[in-house]
Amino acid sequence: MTISVEAYARECAEQGLRGNYAVCQPDFTVEQKYDYSDEDQEVWRTLCDRQTKLTSKLAHHSYLDGVDALGLLDRIPDFHEVSERLRKLTGWEIVAVPGLIPNEPFFDHLANRRFPVTNWLRSKKELDYIVEPDMFHDFFGHVPILSQPVFADFMQLYGEKGGAASRMGGEQLAARLYWYTAEFGLMREEGAPLKAFGAGLMSSFSELQFAVTSPDAHHVPFDLETVMHTNYEIDKFQRAYFVLPSFAALKDSFEKADMAKLIERWKDVEPLDPATV
Repeated sequence: MTISVEAYARECAEQGLRGNYAVCQPDFTVEQKYDYSDEDQEVWRTLCDRQTKLTSKLAHHSYLDGVDALGLLDRIPDFHEVSERLRKLTGWEIVAVPGLIPNEPFFDHLANRRFPVTNWLRSKKELDYIVEPDMFHDFFGHVPILSQPVFADFMQLYGEKGGAASRMGGEQLAARLYWYTAEFGLMREEGAPLKAFGAGLMSSFSELQFAVTSPDAHHVPFDLETVMHTNYEIDKFQRAYFVLPSFAALKDSFEKADMAKLIERWKDVEPLDPATV
């Protein structure tokens, strides 16, 4: 179901969401408007300084390579400048949005190699936790890994097949795949230690440490169908983290998946408890 920008803006205002949805274009994008305050810049540097102490040790090398290639740490990124660098690497670009946007335009942006990034940043009081995803989560968490060609191709494929799945009634199956990979994915390549790459981990000071280093973290070998049938929670540490052997394995398994059959099999079935997978 297509929702108008005006109707969505009213819904977001009623829910008390922070972004200014009233100025959205028909595709739910807005201008970044690089008018951030000195305090905003201080918050950005504080978040980056604190988090890079962890990501330098716990993040997958492909994420770290992306940070180096795109240059994100000294100041709040200018979306246009980063897009120029990213296009040269993988053909992706950044588009500004006021926050969460509906599924249909979200999938369409991904399918066309455009990644939506929130144009506002959390306050000093929200350094450790924020309810809505903000620029730090979107940019520091998601954007660096888009510099990696295989994962970048997976994300475009996700936009194409995820959008089709949503139209077939498989919205939750597609959401679980995104959650357990793009948001909370881990990687253990052959002969290498466990590392993280998901944005929800990259932007979380406490959960990144838990997911990679804690003996209590529940690590599960990646299996596409299991992932798409496993429930998740948004307000606590994950009770399962799926571990990929490579980005190629992720892309190949999704490319080969018959989404219509998977949706028919699982859409009306109670999802798995993540603690039991």
